[in-house]
Amino acid sequence: MRRLFFPDLKLALLVASALSVPAFAQESGGDQQEDDTGRSDNTIVVYGRGIDRNNAATGLDLTPRETPQSLTIITREQIDDQAASTVADVLEYTTGLSVKRVDRGRNLLSSRGFDITAFQLDGLPFATGNVGLEESSTAIYDRIEVIRGATGLLQGAGEPSASINMVRNRADAHELTGKITLEAGSWGRYSGIIDVSAPLTRDGSVRARVVAERYTQDAFVDLESSNGLTLYGTIGADLGETTRVNVGASYQRVERDGVMWAQLPFWYADGSLAREWPRSKTTAADWNEWDTTEKAAFVNLEQDLGGSWQLRGDVSYFEQIEDSKLIWLWGNPDKVTGLGMDIWPYWYRTHPKQWSFNLQVKGGYNLFGREHELVVGAMHNNQTSGWTNRDPVDGTVAPVGDFNAWDGSYPEPEWGDRYRMSGFGTTKQTGLYGVTRLQLLEPLKLIAGGRMTWWTRNEEEALYTPEAYTIEHKGVFTPYAGLIFDFTDNLSAYVSYTSIFNPQTARDRNGRYLDPLTGDNYEAGLKADLMDGRLRASAAVFRVEQNNFPVADTGYFVPGTTDPAMKPAQGTVSKGYELEVQGEVLPGWDVSAGWSHFKARDADGVDVQQHQPRQVFRMATKYEFGGALKGASLGGSLRWESRPPQTAENPGTGEIEPVGQEAYVLVNLMAAYDITRQLSLQLNVNNVFDKAYYNTNSWFGGYIYGEPRNARITLRYAF
Repeated sequence: MRRLFFPDLKLALLVASALSVPAFAQESGGDQQEDDTGRSDNTIVVYGRGIDRNNAATGLDLTPRETPQSLTIITREQIDDQAASTVADVLEYTTGLSVKRVDRGRNLLSSRGFDITAFQLDGLPFATGNVGLEESSTAIYDRIEVIRGATGLLQGAGEPSASINMVRNRADAHELTGKITLEAGSWGRYSGIIDVSAPLTRDGSVRARVVAERYTQDAFVDLESSNGLTLYGTIGADLGETTRVNVGASYQRVERDGVMWAQLPFWYADGSLAREWPRSKTTAADWNEWDTTEKAAFVNLEQDLGGSWQLRGDVSYFEQIEDSKLIWLWGNPDKVTGLGMDIWPYWYRTHPKQWSFNLQVKGGYNLFGREHELVVGAMHNNQTSGWTNRDPVDGTVAPVGDFNAWDGSYPEPEWGDRYRMSGFGTTKQTGLYGVTRLQLLEPLKLIAGGRMTWWTRNEEEALYTPEAYTIEHKGVFTPYAGLIFDFTDNLSAYVSYTSIFNPQTARDRNGRYLDPLTGDNYEAGLKADLMDGRLRASAAVFRVEQNNFPVADTGYFVPGTTDPAMKPAQGTVSKGYELEVQGEVLPGWDVSAGWSHFKARDADGVDVQQHQPRQVFRMATKYEFGGALKGASLGGSLRWESRPPQTAENPGTGEIEPVGQEAYVLVNLMAAYDITRQLSLQLNVNNVFDKAYYNTNSWFGGYIYGEPRNARITLRYAF
């Protein structure tokens, strides 16, 4: 069943990263002078600010204004303010992104009309998977950087949507510091996190950091519960004045019971809308399980070569075990009797593994009397994957009965032997890349470069792959170019271009694999640093042209499988614009807000990716009081989305009807108080007005409810 809904299974990669110490516990040079809000003049960790340089887009160390693409940075402070437990929670309030549920176990992410499959850990590309990186805990991340548009220069093969870089916090404390976080919230949520950093040598040249998280959580959906454990450890060492090394490892275990895989029916058999289901209604059985275990390790070496030149090397490993015993319910029940639903029990297991390597040299050089920068590097990624299944024994699957009365007390069938189902094989990608920034004139800079990619997929024989095959693409060149013009020291204009290359494993009605996605990505915009650099603003327009975009070939399946057949759409174009501001609009008042709009259609004018909303507004804010209210803060976040142009055939009337969630807005509130300089208390209330809405990315004849109003109390102690 998994392959029925996801023709492209990628390897899962779920690695936790690092919490930062609160602003008052961080080291900073010079004397600190507090303003009336209690905030220090040199406080650097605010919404979208404090990250002066970023290299996730091009490999060059650029300020956000110097980066010729749309860039959003979500800091640790903003993650804490929103009480965001997972990466998906963070991305829900990020400009230009859409985060929707496939079921209660997985999310699908999209931007600019295309799915997001490009992830980075500390700037190193990784493949995501069935239970993807967005499901990982934020307990050990420092910040999340989102680069929108195509990122083929460093990522290689991928979608022209966005790249999400999750930055792990390093061990950088020269004295014992730490933080303990306790949470309690709706639906029986209890969580505890401890984050401790300390020097291991007297001079602080060797440092360590340990993070541990434990949580338990029920849900607003009947039967569902989960508990998780995250462990992370890292050591940073200065091996002399010019050499630095960081090593680390992480472990994350999530056990989920009673998880809802299938969606709630949208229509009854007579074609009337089935919108009376309570938000707690489930399609799960009480024996459903969906467990994942992730293990990761990494080594990073940085060597100063003299002058401004630096060598960086990375080796990273990840493996995941996913074990999910679930049922899929589908159909349109009779409104009165509840009969008419079908069921498929499914026991999926996968154990993907992944190695990634990176070697990079960067520095500055002088040419024609001006200073320029250069980055050259090589990357290699090796993934092994595949999944197995156990089918129920014939005659042991009970009928669904009256779905109106379904409560999950459904008998578990007997299970047959485990067998290889699909996806077994190895995917290798090697890339050589280079990019330079040329100072053409004092106000004019050119960023130019390219990547050469070798991509191979060797698929082994399995049920859905009756014959082994190899897909190979050699020496595919991906150019990149960006031009930045500084009108003033605070205002710049830019244009950028890159090509698109993304191999596919989707197949057509004859069983043939679709040709790779190819196309071009264009972007232009303005970026400004306002209010002495405390506030950043940007406006961008973009156009993405693609060929061979996979769309469903309605009514056809891949021969020998239950996978829906796909067909390549030619001349697909996505175009739109984005507006964003991030930073401090007034002393003590932080804001991150963005508006995005796009249209995506094929050559015939038909909307593609119909499940994605075309207009999205995101905002997060916090105000820290001064004077007599010093130590108190108020804030919150807001999410508005338009109705996506999604349609489906009514089973009763045969008419094509709109089925996308109507436009809606969600409001979250936050209040916090520093009881002492070390102890703080925070309250978050999400979906304050208790809006009932669908939060579904894909159409399988049903929908998933979004979360009702819920609350969480957080107590933090820093030392």
